[in-house]
Amino acid sequence: MEEDVENIGLFNLDPGLEAYKDHFRYRIKRYVDQKKLIEENETSLEEFAQGYLKFGFNREEGGIVYREWAPAAQEAEVIGDFNGWNGSGHKMEKNQFGVWSITIPDINGNPAIPHNSRVKFRFKHSNGVCVDRIPAWIKYATQDPTRFAAPYDGVYWDPPPSERYQFKHPRPPKPKAPRIYEAHVGMSSLEPRVNTYREFADDVLPRIRANSYNTVQLMAVMEHSYYGSFGYHVTNFFAVSSRSGTPEDLKYLIDKAHSLGLQVLMDVVHSHASNNITDGLNGFDVGQSSQDSYFHTGDRGYHKLWDSRIFNYANWEVLRFLLSNLRWWLDEFKFDGFRFDGVTSMLYIIIME
Repeated sequence: MEEDVENIGLFNLDPGLEAYKDHFRYRIKRYVDQKKLIEENETSLEEFAQGYLKFGFNREEGGIVYREWAPAAQEAEVIGDFNGWNGSGHKMEKNQFGVWSITIPDINGNPAIPHNSRVKFRFKHSNGVCVDRIPAWIKYATQDPTRFAAPYDGVYWDPPPSERYQFKHPRPPKPKAPRIYEAHVGMSSLEPRVNTYREFADDVLPRIRANSYNTVQLMAVMEHSYYGSFGYHVTNFFAVSSRSGTPEDLKYLIDKAHSLGLQVLMDVVHSHASNNITDGLNGFDVGQSSQDSYFHTGDRGYHKLWDSRIFNYANWEVLRFLLSNLRWWLDEFKFDGFRFDGVTSMLYIIIME
């Protein structure tokens, strides 16, 4: 790998970049060092990027295990419909790495938390104030449709086998020359309403294929409470946008695309996060240092142009969260690749007066 730092093939593709070779070597050296550190402490990069198998809610033999990283929290408990929003009987324990966990045993062989029921993470800040937040690794989040501007709730998503979508078609081969159709599912309807994943799959995908495209790039897949952000102010990174349907509905869309020979790319937003507190990651870090938070603190942690929070990419658990987020969409939903938004903002500190 050290030789790769000195001999970068990118310069052969674009000799004009030679003037910036020292900067590229610096970046690659940082990557090599970080990858080595991950492999030394987490067995492998692949295992490190499968954090979704450990964090959030996971069904295990005899119960549900829930884990959440919140190192500055003084106390924590899980609440929801299943316990009447009273967490006194579901207190969590914290390890030396700031990870809170609890095992919730099955009741008569059935999960104590029913599928498609609401859940939240309640924790106490150092100032003694308790707050309720949507779990960071939640796989689905919804709004009460009967209430105007209702806040989002986390939803425990673990459908029974009869309701879980089963993929029927393999991923198509990677095209030699991608011909990409960018689409926003919600805005694809001919009617003045939010379109659904299944309607897009059945009505729009065949037209995309008929016009000789071989790849479709989906915008606004991750949950975002502000629809007007076009999906760029993400609140729940592991959850599909519930306006267009359920996780199983999105799987149907991707499987349908694969059946038509279309690869599916996802527009990923890891350059920043929504500054919403009650329904996003923001608010996990009140009164915490950068090392105890998903975000930088102070002005460095706030993007003034986008009115959003900036991740602390140097933080170990932030790396785990974001890398696992990519692996989640690949493994669970069979996406074929990504388009990364706002990369310049990720690489360089933007200083604004």
